[in-house]
Amino acid sequence: MIVAAGEVTASAATVRDAALAARTAAIRLSTTTGAERNAALRAIARGLAGSSGRVLAANREDVAAARAAGRSTTVLDRLTVHERQLEGLAEMARALADEADPVGEVAGGSVMPNGLEVRRIRVPLGVVGMIYEGRPNVTVDAAALCLKSGNAALLRGSSTARNTNAALIRVMREALADTAVPVDAVQLVPGTTHASVHELMSLRGLVDVLVPRGGHDLIQATVRDSAVPVIETGVGNCHVYVDEHADLDKALAILLNAKVQRPSVCNAAESLLVHEAVAPAFLPRALSALAAHGVTVHGDERVRSWNPAVVPATEEDWGREYLSLDLAAAVVDSLESAVGHIRRYGSGHTEAIVTDSQSAARRFVAALDTAVVAVNASTRFADGGEIGLGTELGISTQKLHARGPMGLTALTTTKYVLVGDGHIRGGAAAPPP
Repeated sequence: MIVAAGEVTASAATVRDAALAARTAAIRLSTTTGAERNAALRAIARGLAGSSGRVLAANREDVAAARAAGRSTTVLDRLTVHERQLEGLAEMARALADEADPVGEVAGGSVMPNGLEVRRIRVPLGVVGMIYEGRPNVTVDAAALCLKSGNAALLRGSSTARNTNAALIRVMREALADTAVPVDAVQLVPGTTHASVHELMSLRGLVDVLVPRGGHDLIQATVRDSAVPVIETGVGNCHVYVDEHADLDKALAILLNAKVQRPSVCNAAESLLVHEAVAPAFLPRALSALAAHGVTVHGDERVRSWNPAVVPATEEDWGREYLSLDLAAAVVDSLESAVGHIRRYGSGHTEAIVTDSQSAARRFVAALDTAVVAVNASTRFADGGEIGLGTELGISTQKLHARGPMGLTALTTTKYVLVGDGHIRGGAAAPPP
């Protein structure tokens, strides 16, 4: 399928126009084959690989504007796109093309006593809207996941990344122009004000589901105000609990990775809990190592007793998602106390325990009502790419439809297909001719 260049580059005049075009694209997508959608993903990968110059130039504009506006280091880190990241996004699209196709998968079925065949098959959600903050990688991740699973993507990123997102979407639409996938399957929602976001939230019937990805205020506003069904992704007040039976070398390595590797993301550790039995051996090492990495620790009185540089923790610190080189820390007297602390202050995202006790690990896993629990592993593994999902749309902290890292299956629903041979309710099947 070849389309005119204007159709590739033109953007819809209004949010409703974009949604109408996405609905039309979704209908067309529902009749494409997995092979056709895979070819489209490979075309996107080639487009990204060949268009780094204009994408990076657009990103430099966004970063310069954000820096001039006094945006935080966290915002700048999330906003900045490097050549290596673009290569990674292209590789992600290629890898996704090699994944099994979720559409049409038989999720269950049976043959009834009367011979009626019942099949439950996976089908696309339809039109998926994304509302997200200044992370341009989400633009490609979301578009690729939606296309692979047969959905049209309406993408509303932050105004701070407007130039970068526009460049990425133009590259992807150009790549789709000579494939079987309609170009309007990937669109940037028009507008840069909150009015466009609220209009997107109002389009129930045109948009099938909204996925907000960002800070607490963005997520809660979407959940509160949207007429469109919402899959709620959560902020990450993630804890690392060092149990009395922990290997302290492993605990230190896990803590540093969870906090320091990339502090501006939702699966970074924000809180440390240490069992009092190992606190004398562990905390001096941990506090020294954290300080060497530039981490400011906000601790309770027992943590502060090991290092005067520790900042006194406030009630606000225990529930905070810092997204920076800050960490709340407390000493607890038992695993149950750690669980109680996490249940009170945690966000339901990801929690980690370091322990050599299978009993302690089982109790910790069973006691926490959270999307992801890591045993002797960093919270940073709460990521679709790290657990074999290819990539993710976000990490859902709700319980309906999807929970945890949202890969391809989370972007499908099911329909029942009933296959009979003249079956009528209350009667036998029609006799053969």
